[in-house]
Amino acid sequence: MNAAPDRIVVINDLSHPMGGASALAVDSAHRFVRRGCRVAMLSGDVPDPALAAAGITAIGLGQARLLGRAGALLDGLWNRAAARMMRGWIAANDSPGTVYHLHGWSQILSPAVFAALAPVRERLVISAHDFFLACPNGAFTNFATGAPCPHTALSRACLATACDRRGHAHKAWRTLRHAVQRIVFQPHTAPPVLAIHAAMRPMLVRAGIPPEVIHPLPNPVTPFSAERIAAERHDEVLFVGRIEATKGADLALAAARQAGMPIRLVGDGADRARLTAEYPEARFTGRLPPEAIGALAASARVLVMPSRYPEPYGLVAMEAALAGLPVILPPSALLAPDLVAAGAGIAVDPRDTAAFAAVLASLANDDARVEAMSRAAFSATRHLALSPEEWIDRLLAHYAARLAAVQAPAGERSASGSKLIAASAAGT
Repeated sequence: MNAAPDRIVVINDLSHPMGGASALAVDSAHRFVRRGCRVAMLSGDVPDPALAAAGITAIGLGQARLLGRAGALLDGLWNRAAARMMRGWIAANDSPGTVYHLHGWSQILSPAVFAALAPVRERLVISAHDFFLACPNGAFTNFATGAPCPHTALSRACLATACDRRGHAHKAWRTLRHAVQRIVFQPHTAPPVLAIHAAMRPMLVRAGIPPEVIHPLPNPVTPFSAERIAAERHDEVLFVGRIEATKGADLALAAARQAGMPIRLVGDGADRARLTAEYPEARFTGRLPPEAIGALAASARVLVMPSRYPEPYGLVAMEAALAGLPVILPPSALLAPDLVAAGAGIAVDPRDTAAFAAVLASLANDDARVEAMSRAAFSATRHLALSPEEWIDRLLAHYAARLAAVQAPAGERSASGSKLIAASAAGT
């Protein structure tokens, strides 16, 4: 029985690689085409022309992200245009060998996407790049305190907690949206969920998603450098990410100033202008292509990832570690125990400026320790990520498992799908 997909449909809010989840969704579409697959991408924005140029069928709503957009309150709860687009495409193009992969829906597409995909749910796979499947604010974090959230979504404790970064009204709206989402998503019968770190499983299970449908699939990582960066020879702190509060750029700047270390920030965001004025000694480069980031990383001593909320993966941390840069990250980052155990990282609460600065200062004055961490990062963290091609292999194996489960006789469906999923998890 041939379980290879006839077509792969990648679904995401954005068709432009502007962030982690979107970059991965778009990259997968391009890589599938290079493998000879027929690929379509359905998105909420104006389709990126690069998709069509690569031979990808690109369909988009032409809408902007919800924040600040007219009609966002209603569209965020149920985007009727998104549902119509999805249903129309399925009606006109679906086949028994078509597989659907949903990445992100919280910024434009809304929970309506789950209802539109209901007719093809048996051939659907979902990536959990964050916790929006299981948590109204998508992070299992109290943004008011920075503390991890122990509650179950929509429980009394959840409803009573003022956890949203934008206040009570926004928490109420997110709660209503999550209630709508739960009805149409039906977590207890969820299709396969590909979690970017195994430690996401307990939190996804807390929302009613069966543990057996949650499959860890690490992100694909291209290191900043193929050769080990000799971090011990350099003195600069490197931050790569959005210049905004959630990513902790201000925390990195405060700690570097207190430690007396030079710092370079790569990225852009709402706080850039303010922080540039407050920290004239820092170097702000703006957003850069990967090769330019790699060139700057080659002169760094350490990478900092001071996020205020739990990072389900932390792509930039792995890009740095695999190139030999020691990493400082918060204990709440799911990669923190892995990098610390490998001798490649140090976990510290970035909101504790004194403790953060003390870690930086200790590394600034200890070349031997930095070299040891650099070598450990370069050689002992390979198991924490996949190469892009390994990642595509694993995705295709999951798709094959999904199709095999649908195509097999009723009595054999569970066993057939389970064997192929186990093979994909083993990398075979």
